[in-house]
Amino acid sequence: MTDGKHPTGAPWRNFYGRFKGKTLRDSQYQLLDEDLDTLSPGPVGWEENPDRLPLDLKALFGARDLWLEIGFGAGEHMVHQAAANPDVGIIGCEPFLNGVAMALAKIRKAGVDNIRIHPGDARNLFDVLPEASVSRAFLLYPDPWPKKRHHRRRFVTPEHLEPLARVLKPGAIFRVATDIPDYVRQTLEEVPKAGFAWLADGPQDWRVAWPDWISTRYEQKALREGRVPHYLTFRRL
Repeated sequence: MTDGKHPTGAPWRNFYGRFKGKTLRDSQYQLLDEDLDTLSPGPVGWEENPDRLPLDLKALFGARDLWLEIGFGAGEHMVHQAAANPDVGIIGCEPFLNGVAMALAKIRKAGVDNIRIHPGDARNLFDVLPEASVSRAFLLYPDPWPKKRHHRRRFVTPEHLEPLARVLKPGAIFRVATDIPDYVRQTLEEVPKAGFAWLADGPQDWRVAWPDWISTRYEQKALREGRVPHYLTFRRL
């Protein structure tokens, strides 16, 4: 291809990570079959939306503010926020199918109706979100890609941060949590370049800035293994 595009019209994008882990249980397959389509935010992928038409957020959530969680893991934080903030609509992105299945179980148990799920790459969702439509975004314990040669695969790189900045409203909040010191360094270097101001919440006072935080399995794993979690808050300029 000479135009840098996939035959569907999609740009050639490398996805780094897993789409599926250990075998799903029958009950998890049932959740995926019964609930995932219902919780779709709309046509996100290139095959069903080759013209990259924007999602109809008013049809999804009415006049509610829109929040976005990038890589929601098993969904603990996302479902907690949805239950605590019924006046907000939340779209969660997670390409790992096992995590999607676990999140669907939590959504069904909590009975929340203000979540939509994109089971794929966040970059495809950024394509179809209207400009300045998101009021808050979360990046919580992302894949650290610890080897130096893999740092370009991290989310906190221009190929992810620039489209994220486009869909965030001026003044929107972007929260990042990680237990990897070098990821903290790269975050503090790269996120401001994309049009964000760091609000300088230190490890000693982050719970003042994040009073609605719920501990996730990734935070608990970090603490068990002796790593120090860091919680960074940015504002879209």
